[in-house]
Amino acid sequence: MTTPTTTGPLADTTLLRFATAGSVDDGKSTLVGRLLHDSKSVLTDQLEAVTHASRNRGQDTPDLALLTDGLRAEREQGITIDVAYRYFATPRRRFILADTPGHVQYTRNMVTGASTAELAIILVDARNGVVEQTLRHAAVTALLRVPHVVLAVNKMDLVGYEEREFERIVEEFAGHAAASGLPGFTPIPVSALVGDNVVQRSTRMDWYRGPALLDFLERVPAGVEAADAPARFPVQYVIRHGDARYYAGQLASGTLRVGDRVTVHPSGATSEITGIDALGTPVQAAYAPQSVSVRLADQRDVARGDLITSGVDVPALTQEVRAAVCHLTDRPLRVGDRVLVRHTTRTVQAVVKDLGGAAELTANDLGRIALRTAEPLALDDYAVSRRTGAFLLIDPADGTTLTAGMVAL
Repeated sequence: MTTPTTTGPLADTTLLRFATAGSVDDGKSTLVGRLLHDSKSVLTDQLEAVTHASRNRGQDTPDLALLTDGLRAEREQGITIDVAYRYFATPRRRFILADTPGHVQYTRNMVTGASTAELAIILVDARNGVVEQTLRHAAVTALLRVPHVVLAVNKMDLVGYEEREFERIVEEFAGHAAASGLPGFTPIPVSALVGDNVVQRSTRMDWYRGPALLDFLERVPAGVEAADAPARFPVQYVIRHGDARYYAGQLASGTLRVGDRVTVHPSGATSEITGIDALGTPVQAAYAPQSVSVRLADQRDVARGDLITSGVDVPALTQEVRAAVCHLTDRPLRVGDRVLVRHTTRTVQAVVKDLGGAAELTANDLGRIALRTAEPLALDDYAVSRRTGAFLLIDPADGTTLTAGMVAL
């Protein structure tokens, strides 16, 4: 467990991607709505629409959950089905928020929302404590290697704001978090309905010394993983300008500098960076996740799907892929299926060799998989890089995304 604190400098990165998860009726959509409302990130017409919809349902005050329950089916049922993305900002930081569903049949949606998140908020109803879906969300968060986790113990107003209820839930979650592989988490007691410890510190829980949720979100380090990881540059486009060739793409991790010796995968060819352009301007260095174009000293055969790396820490070049997966579609995945593997900007054919002993994987299943690819892939372990350690399986017949995979070398 991590003790929350408000001391220390703000993170250098101004953008934080975070996701919410929680069991049904834990108050997830209300928490997100409260966060948006109290941070003054809701437009007047949006609030008026929510107020009108709430009155039609016989409610005297605006139901802030409706700010994120965007689908008609969600509004009618009072649940979250799809991943709802919201963009907002404070003077300290910009945010991309993914509000993910709580039902077990929408686990795949949570995987989608949390796959790019740097922080996950796992909600627990203070009255119910840790439930089965809490454990599932903790396991998915650990599987996806989300760097930071907040345990938001919600509805503290319904348990009298009692410290012992909060501590009981934190202790119970801590045991399961360790078993799931979560390296740590930050517990915060909140009441989304009333607004306690969401944007403003609560005056009803003087026993709690930590920050409000928004304060923590503004101060948690972001972008550290991408900056510290080895340099990985998937080539997306090859641009010819006169006699020069520019290799364009988004730097997935690490840093590239003019003068760096680099290796092109899977060919293994080596060269030197002679120039880097960012938004048409020459620069001496590029940092993840910048989109840039790179020029090399040699006229190498570099194409879309190749991976440029620098330094001695190079990815594994292999045709045997083993990974943890979440199956995303209603179409089952079986041993012997022929699929396409999309890894960064590269797509290759493959055959499913093993499913960890399972006969098949169906929608929302978490499992293990072994693949044999037709061409080598330059892979990192997902624990090292979430970008170059992840892939998708695609149906070659119609392009349907089948499975999300996390490489385990």
